[in-house]
Amino acid sequence: MKKLFFLITALLLLVTGCGQANEANDHKKGQEQKQEKVTLKVASLIPPMTEILDLVKPELAKEGINLEMVVLGDNVQPNTALAAGEVDANFFQHVPYMKDFNRNNDADLVPVQPIYFANYGVYSKKYKTMDELPEGATIAIANDVSNIDRSLSLLAQHDVIKLKEKTDVYYTKADISDNPKNYKFKEVDLLMLARLYDDADAVLMTPAYAAPLGLTPKSDALLTEGVENDFAITLVARKDNADSEPIKKLAKAMTSPEVRKLLEEKYDETAIPAFK
Repeated sequence: MKKLFFLITALLLLVTGCGQANEANDHKKGQEQKQEKVTLKVASLIPPMTEILDLVKPELAKEGINLEMVVLGDNVQPNTALAAGEVDANFFQHVPYMKDFNRNNDADLVPVQPIYFANYGVYSKKYKTMDELPEGATIAIANDVSNIDRSLSLLAQHDVIKLKEKTDVYYTKADISDNPKNYKFKEVDLLMLARLYDDADAVLMTPAYAAPLGLTPKSDALLTEGVENDFAITLVARKDNADSEPIKKLAKAMTSPEVRKLLEEKYDETAIPAFK
């Protein structure tokens, strides 16, 4: 009986010890999983977009998210990379531009959070006011459909031209119903607009492309757009990951008081926060 008692006791101790060891291992694995970092790749182009992503990176690291910024060279690659799953999000565009990409590429990109309005403006090296532009002057505008719409809408807002009632998603030059001074519109790639500043009579562009020329909307633009529009620069993801925790945390970080402070203090002439 004594031998049997000792054998049962030994077995109980062995089982208990294994259970405790398993619990310890499970706890250790749980701790390791908690400490495991998630890498979030975000495609972008130029400041202040890249500067905002740099600013929020340390805060996301505290949340276990390693933000990896992928800086690309044109305004097409960030969307193709996102649609292909090469990056998890991008931050460079407004929603009408994103929608046009979706239509043309059968993609499922979705807006996550508007961050700031890049105050669109009309700039001229030759003339001080819009009224000074002569009959038949050449105005350079971006050649993608969303920015053609944006450019024409800005000019119509200030009665430079008149547009027909919108019947499609975007305005085109065919929708100009009145062009009193017979302005000619030269369509070029978005990244080429700044180069036309020396040659065209006027150029419509965002602050990001005006800044390298030493120009700002408040100080130098003949006309500006304001914030009553759909053209805020927006954090964009895919339909399959837009509601994921890392993307939500990124959006929250990008609408922080620190980001607002950066925009209001460093980019007060060019960028207007689009979040409350």
